[in-house]
Amino acid sequence: MSLPRTSDVLVVGGGIIGLVTAWRAAQRGLATALVDPEPGGGAAQVAAGMLAAVTELHYGEQTLLGLNLASARRYPDFAAELTELTGHDLGYRRCGTLAVALDADDRAHLRELHALQRASGLESEWLSGRECRRLEPMLAPGVRGGLRVDGDHQIDPRRLAGALVAACERAGVVFHRAWAERLTVERERAAGCVLRDGTVLGAGQVVLAAGSLSGQLAGVPDDVLPPVRPVKGQVLRLTVPKRYAPFLSRTVRAVVRGSQVYLVPRLSGELVIGATTEELGWDTTVTAGGVYELLRDAHELVPGITELPLTETRAGLRPGSPDNAPLLGPTDLDGLLLATGHYRNGVLLTPVTGDAMAHALTTGELPEVARPFTPRRFRAAVLTEQPA
Repeated sequence: MSLPRTSDVLVVGGGIIGLVTAWRAAQRGLATALVDPEPGGGAAQVAAGMLAAVTELHYGEQTLLGLNLASARRYPDFAAELTELTGHDLGYRRCGTLAVALDADDRAHLRELHALQRASGLESEWLSGRECRRLEPMLAPGVRGGLRVDGDHQIDPRRLAGALVAACERAGVVFHRAWAERLTVERERAAGCVLRDGTVLGAGQVVLAAGSLSGQLAGVPDDVLPPVRPVKGQVLRLTVPKRYAPFLSRTVRAVVRGSQVYLVPRLSGELVIGATTEELGWDTTVTAGGVYELLRDAHELVPGITELPLTETRAGLRPGSPDNAPLLGPTDLDGLLLATGHYRNGVLLTPVTGDAMAHALTTGELPEVARPFTPRRFRAAVLTEQPA
């Protein structure tokens, strides 16, 4: 006996990736449902919201750069559409990023990054330490130089998540506020899922978009289970009193003793400092050591932060993949698609992911910009590694 189909598309996971997928699917006329005990929760509640395709460039990730840039280009229209539809202010700012160096080694690293950016056709400007401090007077006197990247922007991920929930509701997405317990497979095809409370949901297609939990759903065959792992990140939030404003005018970031640190100023007066990168499984404990390291490194960069009230400490789990890039689109199990593994780029990749997944759900194929990120790339790697 087949499951009764209750929707055309069932999205498992209600973080920003699951929400944007559900919203765009519903806009295409697909009857869409979403399963999550707390839609709008997840990693977005901890993320800083840097839209930093240029500054986040890493060696060996030029293919991912193409996807990041494609999504960054879509952000202004995407944010405007969401705001017009829902009335939500997303905290979207085109304020740019200043990446600075505090010693000779950091300066050499930034010079290498600048060369890679230029070789990749990206716009960034090298500044002396004095020019950096002229832009951001709160910077430490020891800043040795930096990169000004005006094309990097920011958004408030918590506001983005709230707006996407509202957009889904307006588009008719049905929310099931419960945990998905098991994928249902019938005749070698994904057919829906069973919720923890025993509710059975049938669907024409299932999208697994559960962030770091995506590899934990029972019933998914081993050969299509996404290789996604949790990567812990601790983040601090401070408040800039009006008497200190303007404290910082743009995102400031640096490598301090080999660790990345960034400070993201919001127009609301909030200042986000992050983030640790810890391979500790499912642990989301905020530790004294993590808070100390972030404050220590941020203080070296901007000494004035010690005067600010500390208002929140949080830890979240980024969904990491073997190549730090997302898994998007159809799998080898008919009817099952993935939208997960976005690691440190989930907020940046929200617009392009929504478009790519809607295209895949309606045509069966990924658009060209997303094809390098098919989940099947890991199957190909396994086959290649097998002995002849």
